[in-house]
Amino acid sequence: MSIEQHQITISGMPVYIVRKDIKNLHLGVYPPDGRVRVAVPRQVTNDAVRLAVIGKLRWIRRQQAKFETQARQSEREMVTGETHYLLGRRYRLRVTSHSGATEIVARGSTIELRVRPHLDARQRERALQRWYRHQLKELAVPLVEKWQQSLGVQLTECRVKRMKTKWGTCNAKARRIWLNLELVKKPVECTEYVIVHELVHLIERHHNDRFISILNEHLPRWRSFRDALNAAPLAHENWSY
Repeated sequence: MSIEQHQITISGMPVYIVRKDIKNLHLGVYPPDGRVRVAVPRQVTNDAVRLAVIGKLRWIRRQQAKFETQARQSEREMVTGETHYLLGRRYRLRVTSHSGATEIVARGSTIELRVRPHLDARQRERALQRWYRHQLKELAVPLVEKWQQSLGVQLTECRVKRMKTKWGTCNAKARRIWLNLELVKKPVECTEYVIVHELVHLIERHHNDRFISILNEHLPRWRSFRDALNAAPLAHENWSY
């Protein structure tokens, strides 16, 4: 499916328009800086998008204000004493010299990063990201299995990657879902919500009444999990969603 993208300015605010094969207009405001994105059917004009955005302008400004005041992690220096998150918990990083291969262990309130002394901050961060990826995959596998059975669907694949605007995506045709790597830092129920959300797209592709009904039936507290996810500390602004 081909996608057309471009940007217009509305009330002094950049708005990203994505035209694709969908039935309804979807407007979203995304962290970390309140970027406005509107996904629309191909036939919808810019004037129609402009009217829709203006009609939601007060709501958009409120969402952007929330992101401005939301807690944000400091720039990662990968040194002892730095704060990092894992499954919703806050940890202190401890960096120790190690002659062998890099090792990372979470114990108590500490994540210990054992690395060769010559590795710089970027290399240390890459090692931590690889460990985070493994942790998220380990968490996701049983959750995907649980909810495939509950929903009566079957995936071909579940992958992990960094994403700028979404916590997860679903390719219903390929029966594949992607999870945002940053989920590993959030509470487990947040990851579970995203997995359920994406799996429901295998039943209903659009965010319509049927989609909401399925979520309500299988995960009644999904709204609270979604709100907890969006209220969690944002990554440093150099790493945006």
